[in-house]
Amino acid sequence: MKRVPAVGSRINVTPDSSQVDTAHLGFTTSPHEECAVEEAAQITERLDGDDHAVVVLTLGPEESTEQLRYAASVGGTALALVTAPGGLDWDPQRTAVAITDAVRVLEAAGGQFDLILFGNESADGGNFQVGIRVAHALNRPIVNGIKGIDIAENGFVARRETDAGYEVYELDAPCAMGVKEGINLPRYPTMKGRLASRKAQIQLLEGAQDAAAGGQARVRLHRPPERASTTVVLGDSAEAAPAVVDLLDELGVL
Repeated sequence: MKRVPAVGSRINVTPDSSQVDTAHLGFTTSPHEECAVEEAAQITERLDGDDHAVVVLTLGPEESTEQLRYAASVGGTALALVTAPGGLDWDPQRTAVAITDAVRVLEAAGGQFDLILFGNESADGGNFQVGIRVAHALNRPIVNGIKGIDIAENGFVARRETDAGYEVYELDAPCAMGVKEGINLPRYPTMKGRLASRKAQIQLLEGAQDAAAGGQARVRLHRPPERASTTVVLGDSAEAAPAVVDLLDELGVL
């Protein structure tokens, strides 16, 4: 999941117009990913929550622990923060490399995840890339745009909404999915959940500072100069018909 500016905040950009200025923003969890946490909690409840864990992972600054603890109050059973050192451009490529490394560390310690859920895209960058890049690096199937998940014998059945109905995908575990807001209605944290989240342990993992990155470039659109237009009125009655025919013949339409 990702820490993103809260909806309704006044958004300003940095002087070089390349990033959002976060100095005076409030923050929350990206909506698609909030639904992903809820879906993971519901799946473990269907499977018998005592035998399954919901590991919530984010990459970001130390302040991202606020969103991790909120996730713990609504069903997250383990928390991990991949630190994002300042001064680096955490584009989708670098982010995916860091998350892939973190998943490998977590799986080496606790076993392979049956399902990795991503938000379909983050609310701020909207890149649609991170989940696909991570799944590809881990050699696992992934489908995006998911609005329904069922448990199957060897994995999961995922449903993607289309204009004509639903597309249905059967994926063997381990696999990954990108879910969309609306797949469920996220629960509100209880007082018990909030109190427990304050004591939850957060595992810190360091993001690779030398991970390859694509970088950003500022693009300006130069429009061609406007050309003066000339309007010719051919007529306003049936007498204009011959002129229209002559014009269409000149254009090669007739």
